[in-house]
Amino acid sequence: MAATGEIGTVLVTGGASGLGAAVVQAVHGLGGKALVLDKAAPSAPGVADFESVDLSDTRAAERAVRAIAERNGGLRAVVTAAGTDACGRLDQVPAADWERVVLVNLLGTAAVVRAALPMLEGGRVVTIASTLGIKAVGDATAYCASKFGVVGFTRALAAETAGRVGVTLVIPGGMRTRFFDDREERYRPPDDSKLNPPERVADAIVFALRQPEGCEIRELVVAHREEGSWP
Repeated sequence: MAATGEIGTVLVTGGASGLGAAVVQAVHGLGGKALVLDKAAPSAPGVADFESVDLSDTRAAERAVRAIAERNGGLRAVVTAAGTDACGRLDQVPAADWERVVLVNLLGTAAVVRAALPMLEGGRVVTIASTLGIKAVGDATAYCASKFGVVGFTRALAAETAGRVGVTLVIPGGMRTRFFDDREERYRPPDDSKLNPPERVADAIVFALRQPEGCEIRELVVAHREEGSWP
């Protein structure tokens, strides 16, 4: 079934790079209006407006949502693509770094959605988890905790807002982005890893955003067919 709905105005967290930037381009390419929350200013074309914010500060995140939405006449959808990580054993990762992962990935997601909900009646929310939100691995306790949390948060949100707001959980496998650049070599995918380009995941996200009224895509797993984190 082809998606047919209009894109409208879409708020994208983490829209300056990686998957978020790919979502911005996909929204723009379909005639939608992309608004971005990020620490860094987006450099790619297609961004209609930008608000600088650190999503680990959840009250600031809520204020940023309201400010950018007010400037642009409201929202039709939110895509929470911002994410961070701190690899290593639980007893070796500094507590502030570990907690920042949960603040950005989980609490930042919840804060943005919370602030946007009053504007999203009849609209949509797409949250971004990870295959490590359903499959735990060592040296990733912060990331797994945050993404398992996103899975639970999104499923509960879908139940809570059924009939009012469309909610989709996207679970990507590894993507070929700069997300891994600052890691130690042992925590980077090998150069020959089978990873999706983020544009393919972005296509799945806008497909969910464009579903006809009354039709919801509740959950999507999007991974390279040979990528090892799924199943």
